[in-house]
Amino acid sequence: MIVGTAGHIDHGKTALVRALTGVDTDRLKEEKARGISIDLGFAYLHADSAVLGFVDVPGHERFIRNMLAGATGIDFMLLVVAADDGVMPQTIEHLAIVDLLGIEQGLVALTKTDLVAASRREEVAQEIKEELAKTHLASAEIVPVSAATGEGIDALREKLLTAARRIGDRAARGRFRLAVDRSFTLAGAGTVVTGTVSTGTVAVGDHVMVSPSGLTARVRSIHAENRPAERGRAGQRCALNLAGDGISKSSIARGDVVLDPALHAPADRIDAALQVLASEPKAIEQWMPVRLYHAAAEVGAHIALLETAPEPGGEKCYVQLVLERSIAAAVGDRFILRDGSAQRTVGGGRFLDLRAPGRKRRTPERRAQLDACAIPEPERALFALLERAPFYVNLTALARDRALAASEFDPAIERAGAVRVAVDDEVFVLSRATRERSGRSVQAALSAFHAAQPGQSGLGFEPLRLKAEPRVPKRVFAPVLQMLAREGEIVLEGALARLPSHQAQLSPADEKLWARVMPLLSEAARFRPPRVGEIAAQVGAPENEVRRLLKSLSRMGRTDEVAPDHFFLRDTVAEMVEIAAGIAAQSAKGQFSAAQFRDRLDNGRKVAIQILEFFDRHSVTQRLGDLRRMNAARLGLYRRPGAAQPRTSTVSGGEPSPVGRPDFKSGRGRQPVFGGFDSHSLPPRARKAE
Repeated sequence: MIVGTAGHIDHGKTALVRALTGVDTDRLKEEKARGISIDLGFAYLHADSAVLGFVDVPGHERFIRNMLAGATGIDFMLLVVAADDGVMPQTIEHLAIVDLLGIEQGLVALTKTDLVAASRREEVAQEIKEELAKTHLASAEIVPVSAATGEGIDALREKLLTAARRIGDRAARGRFRLAVDRSFTLAGAGTVVTGTVSTGTVAVGDHVMVSPSGLTARVRSIHAENRPAERGRAGQRCALNLAGDGISKSSIARGDVVLDPALHAPADRIDAALQVLASEPKAIEQWMPVRLYHAAAEVGAHIALLETAPEPGGEKCYVQLVLERSIAAAVGDRFILRDGSAQRTVGGGRFLDLRAPGRKRRTPERRAQLDACAIPEPERALFALLERAPFYVNLTALARDRALAASEFDPAIERAGAVRVAVDDEVFVLSRATRERSGRSVQAALSAFHAAQPGQSGLGFEPLRLKAEPRVPKRVFAPVLQMLAREGEIVLEGALARLPSHQAQLSPADEKLWARVMPLLSEAARFRPPRVGEIAAQVGAPENEVRRLLKSLSRMGRTDEVAPDHFFLRDTVAEMVEIAAGIAAQSAKGQFSAAQFRDRLDNGRKVAIQILEFFDRHSVTQRLGDLRRMNAARLGLYRRPGAAQPRTSTVSGGEPSPVGRPDFKSGRGRQPVFGGFDSHSLPPRARKAE
């Protein structure tokens, strides 16, 4: 258990820690000379049943920033009040800070009792109770002690150990984070940083990152609670010996956070819930300058009000904190605000959203999102967000910003029947209701389109996305469509979507025109068909009508526009792929030239080059200087029904896809990609290597 001291200057905090542990936490020469604590001090008490780590903080108002660096991350507060002085200004401010940090466990040590009479003890105890009544520590016990005579020291020590046994160890859920409060060089070891582990665990040999700088390091050794250890865990004070490029005492400062590399995502615009102190004399104003204290970090910031300005001591309000520089933080972390000159404490609260928007931040939709973000339990917050616009959640970002692994949400997602959608290296989640609503919306949009445009094969993805509800980003909509296609609710062909029951039909006039055009693209002329202008001249039809017809047939998967205004039958394209694969299979290295391909087709070099460039665009072939080789993973893209399987021993790209056009597999041959692509679109982007 981490115990933090608090209280006015010269009320005996350091002496009390020394009496409890035998350790003098004043380590600086100036502290010894002046007889006051200036910076943080640390001591440990090891007992059979518990370990207490003490963080001794300075009480002078000039060193509040140092006090704040030590107050974050403690489990138990030891408020120190001298019996001769009683409650003083820093007593009240420290108590307010403790309350804003949400610390609910603590004791009060009434020190220097040897200097006063019993009546004075009672008087000061009553003052303390009145101040405690305003805070979460209203029920804290007051223990009279004297570091000089030893009165009450044993009783206080036992009460602290009892509290430690009652509170127990913090749950080690989540990814590793440690806020640095000291960085120094140790002879023979190198750079050492100390702090309290707030979440997760760390082990010797782990690779970590220093945030927000982004330096990477390896943990060479660990001291947990002042003893060598193989592992440190949440709730322990640890010293980490770090090694790595750029790692030094000067490169890591108080306020940096050593963390799991997956959590490195510094924030400089944060939405938060703010509680203003009753002692604050001024109302919060728009763009008010403040000093933000979070963990061991201090940074300048401005307040952007997200609702009506709160009155001092009023209810919590939502604000956006715009920081002068980025910090490493997590949703749910506590913070303290002081005025721009850092002379008084204004208030404090919790971080709600580390990726706060710069625009539309005061809309009702945004307010609803913040209400969901304010829910402390991660799973409940996730499902609350799924019920609010935009009705999907980036699970990867949500887990990272709450210092969790995305897999920790899996049981709750499974129980709720929510839907995961993978997009590159991220996972998005939609509720079951949103998934069903999206499916109905897409089907309704396609049904209306088919009714209005019966001759069209389908509707493009982007127009469909703009008609669908709820509207999601392009990168999320594409895998949603693939999900609907896998479940048979829609069909994806090329860059178009359609209902399974819909088949595009040419109009009677187009059927007649196609009957005249088709012979010019088939039979002996199939490898060197005429261009649109030549076709129009031969059939006696307007050129634009011929072009429109062939493009419609291309969208229907019956022709391919290999080059501008140069259309081939889809069966002919499949036959040319087989020819190219056959040439490659006969080569020792699986490579062939444009001249070899031209000779097999018996057409001109220019047309042969255009065909091969078409294959290149769709990754059917891969160009190697003046040569090409086949990509086996794309051979199935144009395979004709009943065609023999091409030999693959000498072609690149792995095993050919067993799925015929228009469905084909990605270049990696791992995950089905529904829909093909039209003649001039690029193939789908390959997924990043895992």
